Amino acid sequence: MMGYYGMWGFGWIGMIFNLAILVGIVMLIVWAVNRFSNGSHQPTVNQSPREILQARYARGEITREQCQQMLNDLG
Repeated sequence: MMGYYGMWGFGWIGMIFNLAILVGIVMLIVWAVNRFSNGSHQPTVNQSPREILQARYARGEITREQCQQMLNDLG
């Protein structure tokens, strides 16, 4: 018996090559989604500290008291 030959007739080398291509495609998709997603959960350079605090409060990351205290600290 000659053994198992993969999609392109290279045996184990072909199977490893196919797996590497699949992993590369998955990594490319993950990168593209991260790169081109809205990213609204991350503050931008143009946001003021007050806007960042209000956004964190709106998302429920901080309580009302924490938000008010931080706003008072900002002045």
